[in-house]
Amino acid sequence: MSVNSPETPKAARAAKKVVVFDYGFGNVRSAERALARVGADVEITRDYDRAMNADGLLVPGVGAFSACMQGLKEARGDWIVGRRLAGGRPVMGICVGMQILFARGIEHGVETEGLDEWPGTVEPLNAPVVPHMGWNTVDAPAGTELFAGLDADARFYFVHSYAVRDWTLEVGNPNMRAPKVTWATHGEPFVAAVENGALWATQFHPEKSGDAGAQLLTNWIGTL
Repeated sequence: MSVNSPETPKAARAAKKVVVFDYGFGNVRSAERALARVGADVEITRDYDRAMNADGLLVPGVGAFSACMQGLKEARGDWIVGRRLAGGRPVMGICVGMQILFARGIEHGVETEGLDEWPGTVEPLNAPVVPHMGWNTVDAPAGTELFAGLDADARFYFVHSYAVRDWTLEVGNPNMRAPKVTWATHGEPFVAAVENGALWATQFHPEKSGDAGAQLLTNWIGTL
């Protein structure tokens, strides 16, 4: 798949610079390969200036919510994400990198504050089998940019035991675009992806989701 329009040769366009933020809690190499596959100029780093100046910042995440938040803060990732979004600079979170964008996470009865970009609580999934591991479809909203060009039965790869089960953000200003929320179901509905201005995120792993994941990353790169 190409991130360029048919009218413009790939060689004639500068590749978008994407930093995969390396704070010790994400499969950064898989993310790097997936982004390079769709034509991005990718760098893995925790350097403040490089992360701030990239066209796009991708925040991966695996493991416990609390550990990811601690690692992110130690690497000043919370500051970087906040500063980029304040300036309308694109950020994308993946898996726990999405979860930490919410207000809080609860694991084993312990509550940890998240980045609070969105209200909501990351909680254990109520499902017969946990973790939710494998391929699943999603229910994307009309007008989605993230899932553009993908069939309704496209499948994505999930690995998680926790999720946001309730979306509570309301937009009172009629001049502001409401976030687009995508849902999936495993035992119960949960938030699978969010598109909110410069901030996009997925609970699943696009870098492990084959051609469907590549198309999704292509869509994101195309907005940078």
